[in-house]
Amino acid sequence: MKLDAGRLGAVVRKEFRVLLRNRFIIGTMTVLPVIFLITPMLEIFRLSPDVPASIVLRFAGSTFLLLLVIPVVVPAAISAYSVVGEREQGTLEPLLTTPLRREELLLGKAVAAFVPSVAISYLLFALVIICAQLFASDPAVASALVQSSQLVGEFLFAPLLAGWSIWVGIAVSSRASDVRVAQQLGTLASLPPLVVVALIDLQVLTPSVTLAVAFALVLLVADVVMYRVVSAMFDRERLLTGTQARSRRSHTTVA
Repeated sequence: MKLDAGRLGAVVRKEFRVLLRNRFIIGTMTVLPVIFLITPMLEIFRLSPDVPASIVLRFAGSTFLLLLVIPVVVPAAISAYSVVGEREQGTLEPLLTTPLRREELLLGKAVAAFVPSVAISYLLFALVIICAQLFASDPAVASALVQSSQLVGEFLFAPLLAGWSIWVGIAVSSRASDVRVAQQLGTLASLPPLVVVALIDLQVLTPSVTLAVAFALVLLVADVVMYRVVSAMFDRERLLTGTQARSRRSHTTVA
């Protein structure tokens, strides 16, 4: 498969322009991160030096889980809009009639959702660590947040969870007929990988660099498989004509 960098870049730039004009998506990318920051920030100021180490570790684990919800929810909202939203706006048909390859179109939409989502995730994680270093009463709080397993997990899981969420969202968006339904279904379908992260947070699975890398490899394989599935099911003709149009055509032929 040979991709044209020029066409791929054009799709990415076009997707960014669409995102910047969409108030719901802009709101999702700005309001949700603030909401997810509230609890960790309050805990940083609340935990005192005499708090048991088990409480500090629990705080670090819950913060880790909370921040990894961002690369799931934000790209799900963006990618779920990517196809059905354009169809509602009337901009999908001209795009599908261009010489763009299917893979260029899908990857362009994926990149436009991936970059801001992962950037926001890393920014929030860095902000929490900086605040813990500067303002936490208990130095153990900052130390717990920068454990090797936490750092490796955050840097590996954020982009891989975002990738999974994006491909699931595009798959749902290409089949849905309503943007809100696509966003709800896309978000729900993107959540299962977080179960493993929750098990780590609850100490059901012991946190370690080895476990983080192993789970990251599983997510990587899942992302590649999902990309191939979405590419295979992306039907230009169906998106251009629609089921109703084909149905009307078949009724006309019978008549």
